[in-house]
Amino acid sequence: MDEAPNPHLREAILEVVSNQLRDGNPPETRATLERLMAEGHSRDEAIRQIGCVVSCEIFEVLKSKRPFDEARFVAALHALPRMPWEIEGDA
Repeated sequence: MDEAPNPHLREAILEVVSNQLRDGNPPETRATLERLMAEGHSRDEAIRQIGCVVSCEIFEVLKSKRPFDEARFVAALHALPRMPWEIEGDA
């Protein structure tokens, strides 16, 4: 049986995206939002895609027990709308 995504976790990840956009840190988050919207994605869809990158980075930090890797995060933002797990499959 498929479970619905955890709404609290989703809210927390979207809050991270919101904070990045508000603070301009990293600046690539806003640039990615603007780029995706210019490519025809709705604002909500673009934010959801950025949230996917945030969640993948959180997972990677927890899995590897290494600190946040901003370069990896920014590279994943630049690759959107391709998702990080699609890029890993290329390696």
